[in-house]
Amino acid sequence: MPARSAGRQRYQWGLLLLVAGLLVAWVLLDGGGRTEPAPTADRTSSASADPASGLPTVRLADLPPEASQVVDLIDRGGPFDEDEDGSTFRNDEEILPDRPRGYYREYTVPTPGSDDRGARRIVGGDAGELYWTGDHYRSFSLIVRPG
Repeated sequence: MPARSAGRQRYQWGLLLLVAGLLVAWVLLDGGGRTEPAPTADRTSSASADPASGLPTVRLADLPPEASQVVDLIDRGGPFDEDEDGSTFRNDEEILPDRPRGYYREYTVPTPGSDDRGARRIVGGDAGELYWTGDHYRSFSLIVRPG
């Protein structure tokens, strides 16, 4: 093989490896297709995690406005837009504190412009605690309400 052809082949392989590396970096930095950035920690206290669960906290006011509307509906007992709202959340991901089956209920937080339920949910516990997930159960934050 002439030297010129071997040099071109090395260049093509190097370019291919560079493109593959950039693609891998893009996928990893994108968070695996996360649809919404995680909310910020609770700005009202010096602690960024709930001491009982170890989960980060987020103020209700820092969530999308649709989340406040869903919390109001939860407090009133509905009615909810989605048939699945109020159904048992099984905590299969085991991110929320371990509780008996049926303890948690899930509610859809509408995503403007989405043709389906989207990834945003509020999960409520029997003791009144509420958790936010903007990435369909991959992460949770304890919602801190005013007052």
